Amino acid sequence: MSVDVHLAFPPLARIGDPLERVSTPALILDLDAFDANVGAMAAMAKKAGVALRPHAKAHKSSAISQRQLEAGAVGICCQKLTEVYPFVRAGIRNVHISNEFVGADKVAMAIELARHITLSICVDHVQQVRDIGAAADAAGVTIAVLPEVDIGQGRCGVASEEQLAALADAIAAHPGLRFGGLQAYHGGIQHVAEWDQRRVAAARSADKAAAYVRFLEARGLPCPVVTGGGTGTVEFDAASGVFTELQPGSYIFLDGHYGSSEWLGGFRPRHGLFIASTVMSTAKPGMAVCDVGLKGVAVDSGLPRVHGAAAADLRYTAANDEHGILHLVDAQQPDRLGERLLLIPGHCDPTCNLHDQFVCVRDGVVEALWAIDARGLSQ
Repeated sequence: MSVDVHLAFPPLARIGDPLERVSTPALILDLDAFDANVGAMAAMAKKAGVALRPHAKAHKSSAISQRQLEAGAVGICCQKLTEVYPFVRAGIRNVHISNEFVGADKVAMAIELARHITLSICVDHVQQVRDIGAAADAAGVTIAVLPEVDIGQGRCGVASEEQLAALADAIAAHPGLRFGGLQAYHGGIQHVAEWDQRRVAAARSADKAAAYVRFLEARGLPCPVVTGGGTGTVEFDAASGVFTELQPGSYIFLDGHYGSSEWLGGFRPRHGLFIASTVMSTAKPGMAVCDVGLKGVAVDSGLPRVHGAAAADLRYTAANDEHGILHLVDAQQPDRLGERLLLIPGHCDPTCNLHDQFVCVRDGVVEALWAIDARGLSQ
């Protein structure tokens, strides 16, 4: 038997297809919601007089970053060095690595990237500064370095003025480095459900960031950038008078976790990211099984929710590798075999990392296919 080496599976979707013809599982992006969310965030940042640097780790797609830049963003954030490469290949030239890195391989990547783009990085240890500084000096490149300060997250970042001063002095010792400002992010408060509690927590974190800025200024070191914030606190960070740059990511999608929070302020994102799924088995009474499990949706922030009219009758109750278990609210309802569903993922970032492309839909019709070209890049 001969083997056709050119054998390929059919495309997930084609431009012009109705949503009902998209093969499942598929990551669906509602373009009307996406456009509204991108525009609303850009308008809010502009009104507040702060820069917008959206986080690409949420979507890992250069096509999405390009549209955010077109709407007014000054650049993007990435979390890992390899994650940056697809964005650079797509023509994006201003990237902030909002995370620390260590090791000769990582330093070499940073130097290579700095030859092609405006690159800024984060540090929270003097040795990190020495390693990247020695390499930048030797290579003749310039990298902006932002010490990360802990404003409540309790994860990365220095937690004292003495540590911050040591980092600033270490940066100043290298011609290839320049002090770029401060990285100040508190991820733990992004999902505080109650709006007023989130507002108070964000103000507390902004006060901590402001204290570090005052400390540096007293030492004669102006702080040109204070960057941080996320989707859950962005409206407070924008109005704080402390942050000069915002790093929201999930706002373009509003996943299930963010969707369960209270939104009372001037920014209310819309649900735009869904997983198209098909009921593939109804063999067991009171239960349906769909084709989206752990390999198609992240469950670290909760199980996906059924969207639309079907939500009244179905509850997603368990995820296996390839199967999603759905509980039928009314066991006597008609057989649902073959029914197509839209699911809202609990956490957009790791969910996007499980897929190759966004199927972009407007008015129920496929308008575009956007590659998730940085998926799996985590070094």
